[in-house]
Amino acid sequence: MAAQMAPATAALLHRGTVIPAHPLALTADRTLDERRQRALTRYYLEAGAGGVAVGVHTTQFAIRDHGLFRPVLELAAEESAPAVASRPFLRIAGVAGPVRQAVEEAATARALGYDAVLVSPAGLPHATLDDLLDRSAAVGEVLPVIGFYLQEAVGGRELPRAYWRALADQESTVAVKAAPFDRYRTLELVQGIADSGRGGEVALYTGNDDTIVADLLTPYHVTTPTGPAVRRFVGGLLGHWAVWTRSAVRLLADAHAADAGDEAARQRALARLAGDTDANAAVYDVRGSFAGVIAGVHEVLRRQGLLNGTWCLDPAEGLSPGQAQEIDRVHTAYPWLAEEDAFIAGALPRWLA
Repeated sequence: MAAQMAPATAALLHRGTVIPAHPLALTADRTLDERRQRALTRYYLEAGAGGVAVGVHTTQFAIRDHGLFRPVLELAAEESAPAVASRPFLRIAGVAGPVRQAVEEAATARALGYDAVLVSPAGLPHATLDDLLDRSAAVGEVLPVIGFYLQEAVGGRELPRAYWRALADQESTVAVKAAPFDRYRTLELVQGIADSGRGGEVALYTGNDDTIVADLLTPYHVTTPTGPAVRRFVGGLLGHWAVWTRSAVRLLADAHAADAGDEAARQRALARLAGDTDANAAVYDVRGSFAGVIAGVHEVLRRQGLLNGTWCLDPAEGLSPGQAQEIDRVHTAYPWLAEEDAFIAGALPRWLA
């Protein structure tokens, strides 16, 4: 029996919203900084995000090796409880590993009040496509599933059109996150979802941090079992949106307005297309082949006072040479990034209280 979402939460997911991939706040000795972990969740809530994704790549997959999976999910659940009580708010947990591990992690998330799981393909190099589909089906008996096309540079693999059709056929699949960082593969995902008779029930979320605006504004003309249709990415589940989140909320509002015919909103969104990609290149350390991707997110949050440092669970992970200077450059170049600083500064004492 496929797990089901509450109607109001499902409606929010399908309407489209901003879902930051939640980072991990650590102390200098690489233990959980609970105070700042809570502050991050409070930031996302007040910035207007419609959900958070916890236990995902930006949270660091290694939390599982450090006994932090449940504690980190629990903190986000506690801090978001007031929001959940007053409005629809999506709590999404990342699950990973073989079937047994993924199902156990989904059960933990369900017990903590999470609404769905993002099922990562990372760390399973010998699994066949059928193995991955069987794992999603097993997890989907516990919580609704969000499929995940993860880029190869951080542990993903190629997943063909037929895979996405088969995943959409599963009744527990409620959305997919496209993050291959590849236009051809993104198109294959959209086409594969459209091939399924359930395609219209599966929400499309961009995870392509390098081309967010283009994904949100592009109408995908596809052929479905019932005829031609247009599909769109309705929102984003993004590590890039773990920083400058209020700015992301404004961007998505413009993308939705543009889809409804507001040309001024379309032009505002287009004006950010190149700049958001440039900013992502700095934060995600494209020049360093993504080696500093987590530390780059941490560095922006450190400068804003939300984190004390850029520490990662792996001591070998950190900023790449020149990455801090690139973050300096984009922060100066694009005013919508600097605008976030004043918003955070005004609320930070309360978030850290």
